[in-house]
Amino acid sequence: MNHTKGGLVIFTANSHPSGRELGKRIAERLGVELGKVQVYQEANRETRVQIQESVRGKDVFVIQTVSKDVNTTIMEMLIMVYACRTSCARSITGVLPYFPYSKQCKMRKRGSIVSKLIASMMCKAGLTHLITMDLHQKEIQGFFNIPVDNLRASPFLLQYIQEEIPDYRNAVIVAKSPSSAKRAQSFAERLRLGIAVIHGEAQDAESDQVDGRHSPPTVKTTGAIHPSMEIPLLIPKEKPPITVVGDVGGRIAIIVDDIIDDVDSFVAAAETLKERGAYKIFVMATHGILSSEAPRFIEESAIDEVVVTNTIPHELQKLQCPKIKTVDISMILSEAIRRIHNGESMSYLFRNIGVDD
Repeated sequence: MNHTKGGLVIFTANSHPSGRELGKRIAERLGVELGKVQVYQEANRETRVQIQESVRGKDVFVIQTVSKDVNTTIMEMLIMVYACRTSCARSITGVLPYFPYSKQCKMRKRGSIVSKLIASMMCKAGLTHLITMDLHQKEIQGFFNIPVDNLRASPFLLQYIQEEIPDYRNAVIVAKSPSSAKRAQSFAERLRLGIAVIHGEAQDAESDQVDGRHSPPTVKTTGAIHPSMEIPLLIPKEKPPITVVGDVGGRIAIIVDDIIDDVDSFVAAAETLKERGAYKIFVMATHGILSSEAPRFIEESAIDEVVVTNTIPHELQKLQCPKIKTVDISMILSEAIRRIHNGESMSYLFRNIGVDD
């Protein structure tokens, strides 16, 4: 049964077979077939896109998941969007469940804000709308000059906790660092559970020490500045020993975050919670990047289960580590596509969703 008005075309690229699988699920829910498109790499690694059906005057939705080769993923997306634009599509909506380079959304020393660059490239290619999920920093929406719907995976993760963890009432929601305490608090309030925060872990890439604010001032020369304008020196920050604020003894610990990539911090947090008496440890996040040796580290750690959504393909990682479980979020993506195409309000998808989710 077709649940949409006419003129809807859904394309998927070739970044990963699981990306096409996600596209098929979305198309089935909408009662349409995937659009015909050919995406392949030339011998010199150039990306070529050939749209094999008319998109003139139609609403086009391009679904792209981020594979291990993230730069090829981006180029596939940009070229496909531009091909639809030059083929006179009425509107072109990008569906990127995980927005690439989202970690590089702040200025670091003499680097650049790469998320802003990617956003500008997508808009320049012809994107008229973007659907994504759980941006690493919500301020990334401001990098676009087109509408951006930042959907949330928290309802699906909360449902998993309630249905798949029988004694979840004896759980405590854990933030592995003070910076993720708001997300943990949001989960805890919805489940009516307690909260714990791990403080004192090693500095991560989000710390102030990786930008230019800690660099020493230039050597003061005579008469360079007025004596009254001398900048006071600050005492350098030192992390205290690892402490857990909150009681986890004899409880299930559920660590929540938005991205799981380098799992060192999660493994260290699990060991700390185990030492404090937690008897089961779950890790829940929206985006399971799980790079490099992450599956092996998880398998050898005190973590009992890692739950992520299918915003990013991770079938290979699941084969390497049975502890990794997947939650399907194709339902909310298909409903977002249907509402945008039919010109309906998106507020239903954000009901009871807080800023910190």
